[in-house]
Amino acid sequence: MTDISRPAACVYGAPPLALAQPAPGATQVSPLVPGALSLEALEPASLASAVIAAPPGTIERRYVLALTLRALAPGAPLTALAAKEKGGSRLRKELETFGCQVEEIGRQHQRICHTVRPATPDGLDAAIAAGGPQQRDGGLWTQPGVFSWDRSDPGSDLLIAALPDLSGQGADLGCGLGVLARAVLASPKVARLDLVDLDRRAVEAARRNVEDARARFHWADVRSAPELDGLDFVVMNPPFHDTGLEDKALGQAFIRRAHQLLRRGGTLWMVANRHLPYEAVLAEHFSRVTPKGDGKGFKIYEARK
Repeated sequence: MTDISRPAACVYGAPPLALAQPAPGATQVSPLVPGALSLEALEPASLASAVIAAPPGTIERRYVLALTLRALAPGAPLTALAAKEKGGSRLRKELETFGCQVEEIGRQHQRICHTVRPATPDGLDAAIAAGGPQQRDGGLWTQPGVFSWDRSDPGSDLLIAALPDLSGQGADLGCGLGVLARAVLASPKVARLDLVDLDRRAVEAARRNVEDARARFHWADVRSAPELDGLDFVVMNPPFHDTGLEDKALGQAFIRRAHQLLRRGGTLWMVANRHLPYEAVLAEHFSRVTPKGDGKGFKIYEARK
């Protein structure tokens, strides 16, 4: 039986199968797939092959490529691909800076790069250090690729300014770095706060940023897990992009999930970009919806179940 901690091949993300076929049984290593193996944990020079759906951010993408090259055995094949406008146009040059010889093709608006791991790749340590966990100004732990990793998010700041002292048991859905959670836990009346995020890197950063015994952390998809019924409150700044594309249905799903988790009389506090159509789904699921703020392109609502 194959040891899952020492996989023979890996796949990062969800590359289109018509463009790149991972090896049979390849182990998922994306931080956006709950339960996936950590790419950082792979043993150096242990992989026989890898297929990478490269992320769009430059620092994050170079980090993923460098970690993958470190994990591959010398001469092992690597396929990396991305949409041209989402970093694909830079993939070949980035791989070449690591010392790779690259064959590049274009199909279905994607740039697909085939290469093998050089005997002695260049610059891996620097790229891994630049893309790894780090502290930004103010001491907040963060990592490239996480939502608002390098700056304060104005929507979250607006919501924090509007929040009352909450009490009882609650959840921060899509917790990110834990900025909202830290504000919520400033209230001594909060008994427990569950922080949930799809991104493993965000959950790991939030663990370091929210040092409070009342906090619990979940690497999970908000839309399906975890089971936290009977909550007194939910706070959230829901995402509205899925695989890089705006998706209003994602935020609407967060609203429905918040309704499921709240007890009767429980409250949802949320912030969203002003243009997003969330009013109808809020009105459908909550008995009272009250605007609580508007500014800098954002809107805030309190919704009572």
